[in-house]
Parts: sequence; structure tokens; C-alpha cells
Amino acid sequence: MRFAYAAVLLVSIAGMLVLDRRHRLVVFAAPLRALAVLTIGVGFFLVWDLAGIGLRIFFVGDGPYQSGVRLAPELPIEEVGFLLLLCHLALVLAAVAERVRRARRGAGAGE
Repeated sequence: MRFAYAAVLLVSIAGMLVLDRRHRLVVFAAPLRALAVLTIGVGFFLVWDLAGIGLRIFFVGDGPYQSGVRLAPELPIEEVGFLLLLCHLALVLAAVAERVRRARRGAGAGE
């Protein structure tokens, strides 16, 4: 059970990529731009996490589902997967919202 959380994160990331690929939303629409934005987003939140750890705001609790692997004190490796999922989800939701907006604008133009 040690890697359960990491496994769930990987399955979730895979699901987001399948959805992304099916509708060509982010990564499969503009791979280089998506990689840049995801790198910046994950990097920003990792710096945020490190600042919170340094200020003793964030810490890792004991849980049977965590791998126990740390990138730094109080920074579990699963955090990178979570941040990647979070950033990709935000980009996918923004892309979907933009498509809905365009579809509504296009449908309204013919009336």
C-alpha cells in the first residue's frame, strides 16, 4: 500500500492525457507551449511548497499510502505528480471553457 497515492496520481494523470488527446485540448494541441506552461506552473508551486516548508507551514504527515520517498525534507515525491495533475487539469478546464465560449459565440452569430 506504500505507493497507492502515487499509483492513483499516475492513473489520474493518464486519464487527463487520454481526455486531452481525444479532444486535442492542451498537450496534444500545442505540445511545446503546454510543456513550457506545465514546467512553469509545477516549478512555481514547488517553490511555493519549499517556502512553506521553510516557514514550517507545510509538513508531511504519516500515511500508509505514501511512498516515503522525499525529494527534500517534508517534500514527498508524490507532490510533483499532484502538482502536474493540478496544473494540467487547470489548463484542460481553461481550454474547455474557451471552446464552449467560442461555440456559444458561433451559435449566437447565426441568429
